[in-house]
Amino acid sequence: MTRLGTPESLRDAYGASLVELGERDPRLVVLDADLSGSTRTVQFGQRFPDRFFNVGVMEPTMVAMASGLALGGRTVFASTFAVFAAGQAYGAIRQSVCYNRANVKLVATHGGLLVGPDGGMQQIVEDIGLMRGLPGMTVVVPADAPSTRAAVREVAGFDGPAYVRLPRERLPTVTDGSFRIGRAAELHPGSDLTIVAVGALVARALEVAADLGQVGLSVRVLDLASVKPFDQAALDRAARETGAILVLEEHTVLTGVGALVASAVAEGYPVPVRRVGVPDVFGESGEPWSLLDRYGLSTERIREEAWELLRARGKVQ
Repeated sequence: MTRLGTPESLRDAYGASLVELGERDPRLVVLDADLSGSTRTVQFGQRFPDRFFNVGVMEPTMVAMASGLALGGRTVFASTFAVFAAGQAYGAIRQSVCYNRANVKLVATHGGLLVGPDGGMQQIVEDIGLMRGLPGMTVVVPADAPSTRAAVREVAGFDGPAYVRLPRERLPTVTDGSFRIGRAAELHPGSDLTIVAVGALVARALEVAADLGQVGLSVRVLDLASVKPFDQAALDRAARETGAILVLEEHTVLTGVGALVASAVAEGYPVPVRRVGVPDVFGESGEPWSLLDRYGLSTERIREEAWELLRARGKVQ
């Protein structure tokens, strides 16, 4: 699909999904670190107050409690902002959750540059790399509200750790609402170039694919929402069938999805790979969408990088 739907809040989708899961599973409990209004876990707390725990501003403690509840037989969702989940609580996630393979689902909101005016201290752009490096951790970065609902249901359905990254800003609907762990969704067919994107950059990938289509170029778009495990077969097909891959992410290019795709393609079917993401810097305070442009994630930059890959393949002059 190339038409972008009405922007929706991924956090609202998460909160509503928690309530639905809670209705079906009396073993499900939810923890938050004093940010439930922002993470939207407040919806679960209002419906199931006996299964909701506001731990306060103690993220490592929240993670340790979540692990204990999970090891006691509960399905546990724990939420806070991404900078606190992946940053402040990293050691607790590693030791208490991943080492024990505890059934804890960490849903971290306010990830990436789109936190906007909160500034560089809050705009974590390293979390995907940190989380995908942990043994046994499933990592998911949905692109819209419908796939967020599906992803929350999917991670609730298996026994083990998961990290789901959500933005603060609303994102346009770009998927059909389906999601499967380990599978990449092909949102636009193409044979001249593949764009692999996650999160907020999926919509921009589709915009660029549509623009290039107007001049006769065929660009495939893959939504790699399942970052770990990822769809090696889809990447291999894209490399073989399109000959070059452009990766887009609202994350540092050093350790994120671009690094993952480049290494996976190098091992499977080597083709040119370019990465568009946050350079080796912290963010800064600013209007959310303008920050994406400032840090090199604009549609113009994406179009230029795509054009360079197409030129290298002899598709354009």
